Amino acid sequence: MNRIITLLIAMAAVLMLSACDPNDLSQPVTYLEVNAHNISGTWELAEWNGTALAEGTYVYLDIVRNDRTYTMYQNLDTFKDVPHILTGSYFIETDPEYGAVIRGNYDHDSGDWAHRYIVRNLTENEMTWIAKDDETFVQKFVRVDSIPL
Repeated sequence: MNRIITLLIAMAAVLMLSACDPNDLSQPVTYLEVNAHNISGTWELAEWNGTALAEGTYVYLDIVRNDRTYTMYQNLDTFKDVPHILTGSYFIETDPEYGAVIRGNYDHDSGDWAHRYIVRNLTENEMTWIAKDDETFVQKFVRVDSIPL
């Protein structure tokens, strides 16, 4: 009887070990606190509402930590080879219900951003912004080394 139990335990151990992929060395995702330090840097809009941007279009954000300013380079509303450059300030607030919310304004009397965004899933290389007033308005950014303009 002991041999049968030992054999069953050994078979179960072999089955559990064979279910593990030794090539899967993926690390667990580490989410960062949303603050000016962690979001500073250069970002590219990779997806808008779950869809990649059309070929030839771009949005880049250069976010500066020290003075909480940004520069946006985009060609969504211009000729494809002429960037529209916007500058302004941003502010990060903590909402008890939503968590970190980023809002901003544009320089040159252009006013506030159209939305306040809930910042989710901030990692070293990605972040997602969800419009606080329209949860279907989702932007996914990826960190880039530079703006290729």
